[in-house]
Amino acid sequence: MTVPGGLPAQGAAVLCVVLALWWAAERERALRRARAVLALPGGPEAPWAAAVARWWSAVHGRREWLCLPMAAAVSLLGASPLPLLAGAVAVPLVGRGLRRSEARRDREARSDGVLALCGAVAGELRAGWQPAQALAFAARTTGALGDQEAAVLAAARFGGHVPAALRRASRQDGADGLAGMAACWQVAVDGGAGLAAGLDRLEAALRAHRDQRERLRAQLAGAWATVAVLAVLPVAGLGLGAALGARPLRVLLHTPAGLVCLAIGAVLEAVGLWWAARIVRGGERP
Repeated sequence: MTVPGGLPAQGAAVLCVVLALWWAAERERALRRARAVLALPGGPEAPWAAAVARWWSAVHGRREWLCLPMAAAVSLLGASPLPLLAGAVAVPLVGRGLRRSEARRDREARSDGVLALCGAVAGELRAGWQPAQALAFAARTTGALGDQEAAVLAAARFGGHVPAALRRASRQDGADGLAGMAACWQVAVDGGAGLAAGLDRLEAALRAHRDQRERLRAQLAGAWATVAVLAVLPVAGLGLGAALGARPLRVLLHTPAGLVCLAIGAVLEAVGLWWAARIVRGGERP
């Protein structure tokens, strides 16, 4: 059984279109960079190149919009609008997942910043600095206070209530350790206890929590790999069928039985991925 001649031609056409769009966007970016650096006047550009450049600049920071060109390629290969509609539906879902992943990375980065802040303040206190000076220097170095940095530093510099400012800063996502720093600061001010010793113990507790999180993530790496394999298997099956000349896209998109199988398979795939991801995320919780 031979592969139909139209399928490679359509694939080559799609690849050429994608490469042309990428080349036009990169060319426009290079021209803008050259004009900005060399102060060159902007010359006339092809309207389609400018439109592609505007589209690329709009979607460059939002990767979920890349679902549309991929869905358009599948729609062209399958000669059906259904993949394009599925790509449009996938854009908000993929965007929500990407935003969730970005929020988790920001949360972990802020948590690591709080850990570094505790160590930096303790080190500066042992070097002979005053608590307000140590906090100001460490906060500017680590950036762990986030949006509340100005309020906390103002309270430390002008005699305000630093523990209250730290507790307000701890309400940021991932900055829970600042509540412990506020407690250490309060005890040191009211009871005369050593602030550096308390921050050392707080740093050790935060470091142990981070190490536990990393060990748990390493243990769950195999489970996430299984979820990724489950997500890729249908695509691999379609590619294998196309390589054998079975024309799976034509069967799935242009026959009643194929449409029913496509709908049932999509629902089962979505439910399976959701359930597997829910199990793995449940294991990640402390």
